[in-house]
Amino acid sequence: MASALPLGEPAPADGLLPASAADGAQHRAFGVYLHVPFCRVRCGYCDFNTYTSDELRGARQSDYAGQAISEVRMSRRMLEASGVPSRPVQTVFFGGGTPTLLPASDLVAMLGSVRDEFGLAEGAEVTTEANPDSVGPEDLVQLAAGGFTRVSFGMQSAVPHVLAALDRTHDPERVPLVVGWARDAGLDVSLDLIYGTPGESLDDWQRSVEHAIAQRPDHLSAYALIVEEGTKLARQIRRGELATPSDDLEADMYELADDLLAGAGFEWYEVSNWATDASHRSRHNLGYWRGDDWWGVGPGAHSHVGGVRWWNAKHPSAYAERVSAGISPAVGREVLDAPTREIERVLLLTRIREGIAVESLHAGGRHAVAGLIADELVDAKAALSGELVLTRKGRLLADAVVRRLLDGSTVS
Repeated sequence: MASALPLGEPAPADGLLPASAADGAQHRAFGVYLHVPFCRVRCGYCDFNTYTSDELRGARQSDYAGQAISEVRMSRRMLEASGVPSRPVQTVFFGGGTPTLLPASDLVAMLGSVRDEFGLAEGAEVTTEANPDSVGPEDLVQLAAGGFTRVSFGMQSAVPHVLAALDRTHDPERVPLVVGWARDAGLDVSLDLIYGTPGESLDDWQRSVEHAIAQRPDHLSAYALIVEEGTKLARQIRRGELATPSDDLEADMYELADDLLAGAGFEWYEVSNWATDASHRSRHNLGYWRGDDWWGVGPGAHSHVGGVRWWNAKHPSAYAERVSAGISPAVGREVLDAPTREIERVLLLTRIREGIAVESLHAGGRHAVAGLIADELVDAKAALSGELVLTRKGRLLADAVVRRLLDGSTVS
């Protein structure tokens, strides 16, 4: 079962935002995230808000595109009524779940609704996630013709026993095929990998990274496996059927990936993300890390505009009922206070290559910088130039760096 929604105050049925959400909006980028909550099978490690066919309880995949389009139309009206200035959409991201379980025509129609309601900025980045076994060449051609610019394939591993431990269903040999089809369609390509799977060796991981690099993607993400409570994987580990992933091995895996990727011409730009150059960084995800605005469409989707965060009803049937009734699908929200916004700003900006301006830190945070340099957690040259940028050691200990920057701060 997917993870629970956060606690917060009830969201208003009319979806209106407090006046503060409009402050400075014209200076923030605006993106749209469309959540497609369907999967063919549930992976053992996944706690995302996703549903297989036998978990839908009356909701139908065939109805979903129309429901999402209704929310997109609703979102424009709600933002206008809240006084938030209209802005063309800089980035659109279809995530899930497996968006490409829907027909390509549905995804194109959903993108079309974003274009119709808000307009797409020139050169907008439009991404869909896909599993290697969920698309064919015709689908990718149709997506590219409909305005998609980028596809992110959930490769996860090139090693069959690792894929089996993750309950992934694709054959590793399909990855070169789908990458080639995406290239032929004119799409940029990103590959997602997971490391630290129980039973995965350092040699297994090296094989996966090298296989990914051999496909010459524009972008690669490598995420450490997180064992979430309530998942099949957590239960297997608790019963002793699988070993708990080793922190030391995961650190070795990260360093190996960073070395291999750097040697292949990739540069890190966020703790878990690398790109061949700045033009191929995920601009949508950078919007999250930089605190920009985005509207999240779909069951359980989260949105953020001007320090107001809200989230939709989780189950597709509950979401459909609210949208069909013409009321906001949001069920909860929080208005972030200044201390919380500062904590999140430090937490997120320290993760990216550009870093965070030292002078923007509170006094305690500025005082902590010297110790972070001495411990080789931040780049000394960058810090002397006024930017706090993580070293590779710092990337491995990013959470600890953030705690030290905040522990001595005057945030209150």
